[in-house]
Amino acid sequence: MRALKNLAGQTLIYGLGTIIPRLLNYLLLTPFYTRIFIEDQYGVISELYAYAAFLFVLLTYGMETTYFRFAENEKHPSRIFSTSLSALFLTSSGFIILISIFADPVSHLIKYPEHPEYIILMASIIGIDAFLSIPFANLRFRNKSLRFAAIRIISVVANILFNFFFLVFCPAYLDNNPDSFISILYNPDIGVGYAFISNFLASLITLILLLPDIFKIRFSFDPSLLRRMLVYSLPLMIVGLAGMINEVSDKIMFRFLLHVPAHIQNPEAYSLAQLGIYSANFKLAVLMTIFIQMFRYAAEPFFFSQAKQKDAKELYASVMKYFIIFCLLIFLLVNLYIDLFKYFIGREYRTGLHIVPVVLSANLLLGILFNLSIWYKLTDRTRFGALIALSGSIVTIGLNLLLVPVFGYSGAAWAHFFCNLTMVAISYVLCRKFYPIPYDLKHIFLYIGLAYSLFFISISIHYPEIHLKYIFNTILFFAFAGIVFASERKNFIAKYL
Repeated sequence: MRALKNLAGQTLIYGLGTIIPRLLNYLLLTPFYTRIFIEDQYGVISELYAYAAFLFVLLTYGMETTYFRFAENEKHPSRIFSTSLSALFLTSSGFIILISIFADPVSHLIKYPEHPEYIILMASIIGIDAFLSIPFANLRFRNKSLRFAAIRIISVVANILFNFFFLVFCPAYLDNNPDSFISILYNPDIGVGYAFISNFLASLITLILLLPDIFKIRFSFDPSLLRRMLVYSLPLMIVGLAGMINEVSDKIMFRFLLHVPAHIQNPEAYSLAQLGIYSANFKLAVLMTIFIQMFRYAAEPFFFSQAKQKDAKELYASVMKYFIIFCLLIFLLVNLYIDLFKYFIGREYRTGLHIVPVVLSANLLLGILFNLSIWYKLTDRTRFGALIALSGSIVTIGLNLLLVPVFGYSGAAWAHFFCNLTMVAISYVLCRKFYPIPYDLKHIFLYIGLAYSLFFISISIHYPEIHLKYIFNTILFFAFAGIVFASERKNFIAKYL
């Protein structure tokens, strides 16, 4: 089927704008940060970016998906672009101004009283990125995937270069040239703050690169159109906020919930260090996160464009199955070769490797949930999406309250898993009622069971030498791939080639 081929092609192209930047971050910044910063310093970065993820969803208030929904049915999509962009400009700029005014009380509230500048920098990054979400959505809508990818890559490369400039080049150069003009740009007391300064500068570069797309369209603001868009988008904002609660609340709540042993002299540093270990090992699941994100960028406009086709539901079912297969391959790849992947984080952080299978499983469920979410988006029942996400939030908060004080970051990882499992179950039941899609559950559960069985076989064996482990795990990986290929080959060729 040509539609499925197009989705695969778009996913690969959007992968240039997603997988390459994320891999650059993963291959360069994660090892860099976990070696140049001690655990509690990395915990600062993890915690503030958790706040940023939550606030980004608040400031975009579902406008990305709303833009696709309205632009698809609008004779003049420029009206949708201009109206949504104007709304985000007002809210984003207002947010930056407001947080800048109240930076001191906010920094005290989240336990960073000595660093209000962190709060101002993060507010600026969030505001700029929220505003730019619509120009990026416009590129996706117009199938300008290569431009989308190029700007994303430039932005991330700039962020990485600024990080290395401030945290490696400047201190090394000043050691040998203390009177250099570089001393004007670099202050060693800023430390972790340079991670946020680098991101801010990269966001400014992204804004500059997108200015031609922003000013290409004649601006107009339609209040009645905005009201209709908000009716559709606000439930999606609730979905997004609840989703962010599910994704990042563990990192926000962690310091407040963790039980600190009585002998620890600096509880704040200990809590941040544990958060740093948790966050670093979370990054080892990045391959699946990348795949889900690049799939999402391509799939969301694709799902809407295929909705009127006669075989749309069968197509959605096939997409789900092949999506799960790829995620299972990633699950096995990372877990079977965890002794190699662990070198991407610093030695001090590797005490948390045991949570990686749990995090990967939670991400698999998150990807399944995104596929399932098409039923309420296509039927304009976004309020159900909000209820599903809120149900997950209740599970997330409840389990974090119960598990983190007892099990630390392991409890946070399991809370993440059970939250996504709950949402998948609820969404599937409602999907069956309102927009039944013939998912191939027999083969889906067969492949999931096979992948996890091979994983448990691997970890149950004691290997006298590491190279024997690699050989055996390679056999297991290709056994899974071979079984799936043999099972799907005839069906795939008959339908799509």
